[in-house]
Amino acid sequence: MPAPFSATDHQSMAQALRLAELGLHTTTPNPRVGCVVVSDGEIVGEGWHRRAGGEHAEVHALQIAGERARGATAYVTLEPCSHHGRTPPCVEALLAAGIGRVVAAMEDPNPLVSGQGLSALRNAGVLAQCGLLAAEARELNIGFVTRMTRSRPWLRLKMAASLDGKTALENGVSQWLTGPAARQDGHRWRARACAILTGIGTIRHDDPQLNVRAFDAMTGELRQPLRVVVDGRLELSPAARLLHGGSVLVAAAVGDHDRIAALEQRGAEVLLLPGGDGRVDLDALLGELARRGINEVHAEAGLGLSGALLAAGLVDELLLYLAPCLLGDAAQGMFALPALEALAGRRALAIRDQRLVGPDLRLLARFS
Repeated sequence: MPAPFSATDHQSMAQALRLAELGLHTTTPNPRVGCVVVSDGEIVGEGWHRRAGGEHAEVHALQIAGERARGATAYVTLEPCSHHGRTPPCVEALLAAGIGRVVAAMEDPNPLVSGQGLSALRNAGVLAQCGLLAAEARELNIGFVTRMTRSRPWLRLKMAASLDGKTALENGVSQWLTGPAARQDGHRWRARACAILTGIGTIRHDDPQLNVRAFDAMTGELRQPLRVVVDGRLELSPAARLLHGGSVLVAAAVGDHDRIAALEQRGAEVLLLPGGDGRVDLDALLGELARRGINEVHAEAGLGLSGALLAAGLVDELLLYLAPCLLGDAAQGMFALPALEALAGRRALAIRDQRLVGPDLRLLARFS
């Protein structure tokens, strides 16, 4: 039985996770991965995966380590790949470099890899261990893990509300409920997502761009996520601001040749996904996004679509910004959900993080 992981092991894997986070906004649809090569207690190589199609973290780290990689330990935040994709298998690169030990934070949930990379290393005589800081590694790639294990993306629903849970006045006025710091923080969460999801009601009322602004990525690169609009009756105007550049997918429940043609002329793609209730099949939409390599979906929608996503059990996480103010009972709420007859029917949430962003309180909560 292998000895427990040492303090050096923990420090090295923590550094590999910091490196992996540098790819937070650029690696989609691939996972975020970092690698550290350590020889005689000294870091001799570091690398992280930058973008799909580019070299993987292990290759970058081994290139820097050079001959010092022979007999060294490689700390990788995800099990090294063992199959030919856009790039050669990382297992082959590790073996060619003469690595003596590999420590992976977690197994790769991709069925093409899942345990096979570690097995290949062990069969070649390399000491391969797994499970160091696994929870942290999973969190970094929660969307990739969800897509691989549940065939749908991780869906994060973002809302801005007053302390009494209201998102807008009765007349619909909502700008700006939260402060500049909270709005900038919201763009940071948009930037890490692969797609931004909203409904036609939000488009009609606010005409948003739904892109990433006011945010500098850690790498200096800015990737605009796919914009997805749930528009059951194809009411989206070709003049809408979100059609002024960037990829847009419109999910509809009914077909209308003229309206589809008008949207396609503006560069949008229209996808017909009718549900049994005459609305867009939201579950089918998330399945389609997963097939397109979407790992994380950031939803910013009104109370109708937000409530529908919650009612369908498709929301994994709530990102709530609460402004220190009260709007009153007549103001608009956060979610359109059916009334409960007993408290036993409530859905419990676990608060994962809470902090002040400017004057506003940010909560990150998951269903428990």
